Amino acid sequence: MTTVDIEYCVPCGHLDRAQDLQRAILQALGREIEAVTLRTGTGGVFRVDVDGETIFDIAEDEFDIDRIVRDVRQRS
Repeated sequence: MTTVDIEYCVPCGHLDRAQDLQRAILQALGREIEAVTLRTGTGGVFRVDVDGETIFDIAEDEFDIDRIVRDVRQRS
């Protein structure tokens, strides 16, 4: 089954954003995925990995919850 890892910058205050994304993924995909984990980080990081592959990185992409959920769905 698919696992999703959300790494977020604690000092930047990205916890709320990470939790919102986690909730959206779980609501949309429910039993289609094994886990959505939150992992603390620093240095402005906000990255989403699906089964070890990065599908979103705030350094390169614009944050869009709907697009991220669609990308996770395509890989699950």
